[in-house]
Amino acid sequence: MDAFEAERPRLINVAYRLTGSVADAEDAVQESWLRLARTDAEITNLQAWLTRVVGRICLDRLTSASARRETYVGQWLPEPVVSPLDGPNDPLTAAIRGEDNRYAALVVLEVLAPPQRVAFVLHDAFGVPFDEIGDVLGIDPANARQLASRARKALAGPPPPVSDDEHNEAVGRFLAAMALGDLDAVLATLHPDALAMGDANGTTRTAINVIHGADKFARFFLGLLARYGDGSLTTMEPVLLNGQLGVATIGWTGATERESYPARVAGFAVRDGLVCAAYDIANPEKFAGVRLPDWPAPPPPTAPGTSRPS
Repeated sequence: MDAFEAERPRLINVAYRLTGSVADAEDAVQESWLRLARTDAEITNLQAWLTRVVGRICLDRLTSASARRETYVGQWLPEPVVSPLDGPNDPLTAAIRGEDNRYAALVVLEVLAPPQRVAFVLHDAFGVPFDEIGDVLGIDPANARQLASRARKALAGPPPPVSDDEHNEAVGRFLAAMALGDLDAVLATLHPDALAMGDANGTTRTAINVIHGADKFARFFLGLLARYGDGSLTTMEPVLLNGQLGVATIGWTGATERESYPARVAGFAVRDGLVCAAYDIANPEKFAGVRLPDWPAPPPPTAPGTSRPS
């Protein structure tokens, strides 16, 4: 048990980066413990053994998620890890700390097929040899190496990391301009190639398709502000989203669905001192990693092959 607990933070990190899902990552690590407790095999390298087991479980979860995406409404984004700005780090927040788990860095991984993602992440992020990756995927090492190479070619690199101060300053200017409700003020805070992505699975309004360009980006968010009123901003609180400044709101319940504003969180990426991406996560099934006081509990996951009505 002590040896396993020493490995748990690393395993959570591996599983979260493989799946982009807090719930799946925590389940995979727990399942690896159960398999360890049942095995009669002689284990000479516990870290390598557990990494292979977690990798196989995550491959199964990724394959299942791929089936769900076929009927998913709109964009599919990773589950964010959200914590208070000034609160103590819980084990999950501490485990995923690092540039590789910035939200923008996880978003780009979503274009990969499950075997590619497993091969790429295990090798490039965690240094797992290709013979062990081949064992996870049930293929020979040469094919595992080829999958990782194809993944590198398929990936569009995320914005390069910036300092926390630069990130916070850029996001702060954007939020201040939004509060003014002025299009030109908002545009002045955005990178010309800014994009916006939303994930709600039909539960509420957000961007169903990726929004490209600063003008469309600004008009989309100002449109949400006009639709829901100033409360959509004044109820927002600054949070850490995957270790960087973001915002979150528990929303409110009005007399009708139209007068209600659902809980949601938003993350950002910054390039050249300007906001270059925004991620609006409003699907309550993606809130397993939100660790905020009074945050509503996420609903049970939607069964594979089904989706919420739009």
